[in-house]
Amino acid sequence: MIFSDGIKQIETFFIIVNYGLGSKVIKLARKLGISGGTCLLGKGTSENHLLELLGISDIRKEIVLLVGEKQIAYNALEELDKKFDFHKPNHGIAFSISVSDLIGCHNFNEYKECKDEGGESMYKAIFVIVDRGKAEAVMDAAKSAGAKGGTIINARGSGIHETQKLFAMEIEPEKEIVMILTETSITDNVTATINESMKLSEPGNGIMFVLNVNKTYGLVK
Repeated sequence: MIFSDGIKQIETFFIIVNYGLGSKVIKLARKLGISGGTCLLGKGTSENHLLELLGISDIRKEIVLLVGEKQIAYNALEELDKKFDFHKPNHGIAFSISVSDLIGCHNFNEYKECKDEGGESMYKAIFVIVDRGKAEAVMDAAKSAGAKGGTIINARGSGIHETQKLFAMEIEPEKEIVMILTETSITDNVTATINESMKLSEPGNGIMFVLNVNKTYGLVK
């Protein structure tokens, strides 16, 4: 979307696909007008009990991050949905989040923050950062409160050679980021359950934040 003053409206997009498809998503997105992208490795959590019995319930995923002008990106997502069948179960999901600030991208020197249109968002994106090895406990808490699943991303903190703190939490090399999409109606219950289970209110146990989701693909109710 471009306003009457010529300033573009920008959003960032998260596309979660099976391992090996990330580069294909980025390549097609570039052809559709979105230049550049970043691909992260992660793992999904399966509710398939047979896979759990076999010990292979963790499924490798790739998370593609894209930034683009709102309407161009929405059109691109429609084409990506057709190509990768996000509307079919276990074929991937995609969602968009408003951008409030953007630096270092020459294509978007002037833009405006995307505002929610038509009331409250139907979905929220919950991000939880915890020490490595605790992500499964986060997912167990989230599922007990009604969440259907999530994606776990391995990460590294900034305090490798010296201890630093962010929001009173020590930043250490090995971290896990848990990304969960929930319906807005259950988000408060999910975050409260995670907070209680992981004791996030106590220093050093992790941090959690929630973002509004503007558009989604591939979510199964």
